[in-house]
Amino acid sequence: MQITVPERETKNNSSKTITPKDKSIVYHTKDLNLWYGENLALKNINLPIYENEVTAIIGPSGCGKSTYIKTLNRMVELVPSVKVSGDILYREKNILSKSYKVEELRTNVGMVFQKPNPFPKSIYDNIAYGPRIHGIRNKKVLDEIVEKSLRGAAIWDEVKDRLKENAYGLSGGQQQRLCIARCLAIEPDVILMDEPTSALDPISTLKVEELVQELKKDYSIVIVTHNMQQAARISDRTAFFLNGEVVEYSETDKLFSNPSDKRTEDYITGRFG
Repeated sequence: MQITVPERETKNNSSKTITPKDKSIVYHTKDLNLWYGENLALKNINLPIYENEVTAIIGPSGCGKSTYIKTLNRMVELVPSVKVSGDILYREKNILSKSYKVEELRTNVGMVFQKPNPFPKSIYDNIAYGPRIHGIRNKKVLDEIVEKSLRGAAIWDEVKDRLKENAYGLSGGQQQRLCIARCLAIEPDVILMDEPTSALDPISTLKVEELVQELKKDYSIVIVTHNMQQAARISDRTAFFLNGEVVEYSETDKLFSNPSDKRTEDYITGRFG
């Protein structure tokens, strides 16, 4: 297996990483293996993810993309047969440690799913839900959080006069941006997105892509996408997964214009996948 990582040195399979100038590492996955029962789904994943960047995860169906992103907030643990080895460092703390509280992790790491999943509540209550869970009850404070979050997700102007209406009345693209706003309401550090535009029409997809570009100023974003053109448009770095392994990881422009591994070239040119 060949792994190409910009400005990274690997010696004896240890993950010694040189951080690009002025870039902090938010996540660092080291020698991660994951099994579903007896099936090895992730194989020796070594991957640094950088602050205030969009990191895209690409690869064919069943290659481990969604499994990997769900390890970053430990959602994968909800599957009974899962076993994991290795380390996942978030802000230099190992989230796989028994002493690391998953509630703390999910406060810092938000998740946006493939299909919009608003709660069967009003638009306002969807956004206020997380802050209320964290003990915020003051209506003025909640009002400010709701407006700030909806503005942050570029949907405020579309819904500001409909806040008491059920979120199910929104279009699919609006629902997805509402879910992004709901994520922003708890002020996360990282936003994970698992194919967030796969169920959306082209116009809604464009709005979400523009939003992602804006959000990376304040957040670090990891996005799983089956759409290589999308990865090329919006990401700073791209990791190509194949059969549970990282084949290549590089700055996006380099990976798409001058891949180091023939398997990467074959995939991005449509020879398989």
